[in-house]
Amino acid sequence: MTDLSRRSLFGASLGLGAAGLLPGRAARAAGSMTAAVYPGGWDEALRAVLAPALKQAHGVDVAFEPLFAVDQIAKARAARGAAPFDVFVLDPGPRVSGIDLGLFEPFDPARLTNRDKLPAGYADAHGAGVAAQVVGIAYNPKKLAKPAGWRDLFKPEYASRLGLTGFGTTFGTISLIEMAKVFGGSETDVEPLFAELRKILPQVAAVAQPAAMPGLFQQGQIDVMYTNTYTVTLLKSRGVDIDFAVPETGAAAFGTTMHIAKGSRNIEAAYQYIDTMISTPVQAGLSQAPYFFVPVNTGVTPGPDVPVKSLDELKGFVSHDWSKINPLRARWIDRFNREMAK
Repeated sequence: MTDLSRRSLFGASLGLGAAGLLPGRAARAAGSMTAAVYPGGWDEALRAVLAPALKQAHGVDVAFEPLFAVDQIAKARAARGAAPFDVFVLDPGPRVSGIDLGLFEPFDPARLTNRDKLPAGYADAHGAGVAAQVVGIAYNPKKLAKPAGWRDLFKPEYASRLGLTGFGTTFGTISLIEMAKVFGGSETDVEPLFAELRKILPQVAAVAQPAAMPGLFQQGQIDVMYTNTYTVTLLKSRGVDIDFAVPETGAAAFGTTMHIAKGSRNIEAAYQYIDTMISTPVQAGLSQAPYFFVPVNTGVTPGPDVPVKSLDELKGFVSHDWSKINPLRARWIDRFNREMAK
């Protein structure tokens, strides 16, 4: 993994994440704080594992605000310097945006008592790495043969059972870019993707927001989708018939980072929150059923259903240059929403 410099991708690229947005602002009372959290599984996991550990270790209560990474950046920009929450949780693209926009407090890794549990480069002047994510194809093995790769999703037998979602999340963006590549596109050229999507759109089982996909899969309304291993293992732990397929071109991976919001009035609690997140007990708890996070703590081994046995393996996964993607992403989001609505 490389260091978390301004344009770093936190090594190889990993994400998840629209439940209703909770109204929120940075907590002001001593012993309390607010933290953004990805809606759905992350929200559930951090409430169950991180929040009680933080309370026990530091006496700090945390209120979570479910927001996707791009929405966290948008909300912080709209707040005009008044921190809407104390801690961001972000994927590589929004992380770069947050740095460019000056949305983070300067970060001092030395204030993390668990800093030595992280590999070199996993904490810098902007924030700290807290998890990794691996992205590929999820499918129902009782309904469909294992897809070989992204191109298979455009075949009738898969397209008719496909759950399609857009560029609003990191896993959605990198999945769609990887699809564009197999049809001749690139990180900056998704025109071939839209041409192919238009062909299969009448057959597609569902076009929906990212947070709706796990429910649609669980209900049998779709049988194949692009997502991360975390979603797959969580659904499998609930008895859902689901497996993860690594595309023949390779699974993509990325890092998830936490940052203290500019203007936060709970700096000490924010450091304690991030420090507790990377602690061995919390990383171990999140790495096991039913959560199966990919840990960044070097003393914790990934769970048995995660296709990664160590952090070093992530270097071989497909990664992406978010400094090139970010300037184009808003346009892609808007275009997908206009052209792919059913």
